[in-house]
Amino acid sequence: MNDQISSTPGPADPGPDLAVGPGAGYLDHARVGPLSRPVVTALAGATGLAARLGPGDLDRLFALADAARDSAARLLGARPHEIALAPSTSNGLFTVAAGLRGPGTVLVPRDEFPANLYPWLRFADRGGPGVRPVDPAGQRHVTPDLLRHHLTPDVVALSVSAVDSLTGHLAPLAALKEVLGPDRLLIVDAIQGLGSVPLEAEAADVLVSGGQKWLRAGWGAALLLVRDRCAGRLVPGLGGWAGVADPFASRHPAEPLPGAAAHLATNPDFPAAAALGAALDDLREQGGPAAVGLRIRATLADLLDRARRAGAEVLLDGVDARERGGIGTFRLPGHDPAAVHRTLGAAGLVTTRRDEWIRLSPHASTPAAAADLLTEALRTLAAARTAR
Repeated sequence: MNDQISSTPGPADPGPDLAVGPGAGYLDHARVGPLSRPVVTALAGATGLAARLGPGDLDRLFALADAARDSAARLLGARPHEIALAPSTSNGLFTVAAGLRGPGTVLVPRDEFPANLYPWLRFADRGGPGVRPVDPAGQRHVTPDLLRHHLTPDVVALSVSAVDSLTGHLAPLAALKEVLGPDRLLIVDAIQGLGSVPLEAEAADVLVSGGQKWLRAGWGAALLLVRDRCAGRLVPGLGGWAGVADPFASRHPAEPLPGAAAHLATNPDFPAAAALGAALDDLREQGGPAAVGLRIRATLADLLDRARRAGAEVLLDGVDARERGGIGTFRLPGHDPAAVHRTLGAAGLVTTRRDEWIRLSPHASTPAAAADLLTEALRTLAAARTAR
């Protein structure tokens, strides 16, 4: 994270016992989601296999990675071979940028999270397409009309976040893909949406998402979806020995594996893959993105309502709830943002501050007590200002 993004923990440190879980005021899942119990169990099991490596244990580790891929395919409405496991969201995006060769231009919203920009910048002078920012004209998000205005014959792709990391705006992926048409790629960074709200994932030609935020799966494994309909547009730019059908062939390069696996540089982190698979299975058992997203949005709406009553200005205020993911952001006019953030932390609330904005990102498991903690902290701020 850069210097403009800070996260302040509450006063209570649960220590190393992972079974304790986050405190009631943990509202920072858009930064890091604390590991869920199923994930902790899966990590322990896979690590145990890796430590023992008795007969068949390595095959069991490979099977755990395959199971995670299959769970991802069910969630995203994809075929299993369209899914591969990358080390992280950023690695997956660099993999895609390395694979999209030739002339052309990739559109990226000007205020995108930098992880969705740097892969294209780095490969623009290495045989990849150029990069052109889309200026949302006072907004942070790209609408279908704005995209239509920026389409020129040289555009080959739009790279966009499914959910904006500051405002929480949920991108209309299906409408954006309709404007792009079948010959241009919609490339989606889904890490702020997957596991928090339903996504129009079928519209994405390419989708990448790590598991350390809303899925609460920790680091080391990310989903890389490459639809069959666009597989021919991507060469295995970072594909290594794990991405070919016969890595021990007498002549190289060998034939790439079919599907997304062609872009793999090496084998996945097996415990991380097991954790990701457990998180995806747990999401399904909790009712899937629709049910989980409904609970998250209800909790977020309560938190933002408490902030409004305290005089806060809320980003995207008044938008339809269906246009917002699990992120809400506010600021208190007349208050020092750093002081606001410190006060929230002292009250046991874990949030992220970006400049003058405070970002809230609860989960489905966030208790109602979190809203009461927020109300009390905001009262403390109001009282301190009155006393000055």
